[in-house]
Amino acid sequence: MRVRRILLLLAALVALVYGGAIAWLVANETRIVFQAGRPLSASRPDFPYQQVDLPRDDGARQFAWSMPRGDASTWVLFLHGNGATVASRVNISHYRQLRELGTSILAPEYRGFAGLDGVPSEASLHADARASYQYLRDRLHVPVDRLVIYGWSLGSAVAVDLASEVPSAAVILEGAPASLVDIGHRRYPFFPIRLLMRNPFDSISKVDRIRAPMLFIHSPEDVVIPIDEGRRLFAAARGEKTFVEVRGGHVDSADTDPSVFFGAIRAFLERHRLTPRMHTD
Repeated sequence: MRVRRILLLLAALVALVYGGAIAWLVANETRIVFQAGRPLSASRPDFPYQQVDLPRDDGARQFAWSMPRGDASTWVLFLHGNGATVASRVNISHYRQLRELGTSILAPEYRGFAGLDGVPSEASLHADARASYQYLRDRLHVPVDRLVIYGWSLGSAVAVDLASEVPSAAVILEGAPASLVDIGHRRYPFFPIRLLMRNPFDSISKVDRIRAPMLFIHSPEDVVIPIDEGRRLFAAARGEKTFVEVRGGHVDSADTDPSVFFGAIRAFLERHRLTPRMHTD
């Protein structure tokens, strides 16, 4: 009887700890997934840009950095990842390189990021991306055949969601997860993540609806979003698609391997006549 009581007590303790761990995961999902709340840093582009307010039907405040280039008819809608803002160093480095390729850039901020009100969620990021897309189409009158959707990290999932619903000239995905809920299951294999996660970002179920040509860029050294996630997403995509491996991991591949990284983007854009082969600044 004594042994039985001890076993029952241990079972109750394990159940209590397990239940507490589940409760913690549920309560902290927003913080884990989005890592929002950082203020807009002091970093700014060293080329002309303007912070613009994006009109919203829901009345929410949202802004974007608009970085037009006078001789560029192609616009890149750049959707950044979590734990960053439009002013993060890595994003500004991307803007500079994309501009040097002969494109203009619009980089929207998400609600809950950089001082914007609201709590981020999969639905809210989708709405934020859609509002920035509509700004390009309705306010700047960018034609569909000159509009490129670019997503990095979590922004890749946002980009897939958007591109599966709206037309575009091309889609570029950097460090893209096939499914965030699958990554969560890898990291927490002893918990029913698929039942618990409110923001699954299940790109693999949407990517086959994208009709635009797609470029996937991923590093084998990426420990945040393993490259097999990117390859799974690539395999599920339909139509014209290209997969390019780069060095440097999840965050720094654009700076570590710039010739391959931006060389692939240049070739992709030129192949689809989205940037001039020769241009001067």
